[in-house]
Amino acid sequence: MPYTNATLPKGSHGADNIRHQAIPSKHIHAPTYICPQKPPAPMHSPNTYTETALPNCPFRLHLVPGGTFLMGSANDEPDALDWEKPVHPVELDPFYIAEFPVTQDLWVAVMGENPSGFPGERRPVENVSWNDITERFLPALNKKCGKAYRLPTEAEWEYAARGGPFWKAEGYRYAGSDDLGQVGWYTENSGDETHEVGLLLPNALGLYDMSGNVWEWCADRFSGKWYDECDDLGTVKNPTGPEQGGLRVDRGGGYFNGAQGCRAASRRHHAPADRSDRVGFRLVLSPQSVG
Repeated sequence: MPYTNATLPKGSHGADNIRHQAIPSKHIHAPTYICPQKPPAPMHSPNTYTETALPNCPFRLHLVPGGTFLMGSANDEPDALDWEKPVHPVELDPFYIAEFPVTQDLWVAVMGENPSGFPGERRPVENVSWNDITERFLPALNKKCGKAYRLPTEAEWEYAARGGPFWKAEGYRYAGSDDLGQVGWYTENSGDETHEVGLLLPNALGLYDMSGNVWEWCADRFSGKWYDECDDLGTVKNPTGPEQGGLRVDRGGGYFNGAQGCRAASRRHHAPADRSDRVGFRLVLSPQSVG
């Protein structure tokens, strides 16, 4: 029987427990729910787009319909940090977002080298900075594919993680469930390492690993007061973050985090030159680029 978001039972949440260095790999016991990984279909439907310009490394994106949602953490949400508040309305245009974070085989197909601390073709690439992505990888990928791939904005990332237009009906704490172990690799099940993408359950949009495994870079600059500024403006359309600031946003939590860091509303930041085996990224594409 296939599992869907409608059948996921509610669950409990662990405490945050951040590790700053990777620990050697060890045997990992399989979680209760494992979804078989399927290769991308050769063609795309109106709701998906499969990039085939890299013949040995196709990848699929899912269409996220435009809409308005409430971004951020409620004042009474357990474990919420001040810079995740207040909840504020955001309106977004449609966009495509990748089914998985960028994997190491995709990075190698574009760049010819693998910087990752946890090698594995289908594991997320990590040890890549925001600068590496925006100045090297994306220009090279777009040249090969003839597209305009980019990083998601922070608002796009959270909207997609919450299930896009299903955000209100779903209302999950994590990306696709209230039981983090069903959808994400974190300190309780990861064995202190990353894992191949797509092994756990997806969210309502068919997106995997948006909670846990690796944090994901976003395009926006970070400000602890940005949500207050947005709230003062009312409904903000297609926000791209503050105009000034030396830090960039990353979202989603990672293999070394407790449940608190893997919430859909959780946000952190790094300097754009920082590299870490805790941070990767995911691709976004506008519908106009698909045609």
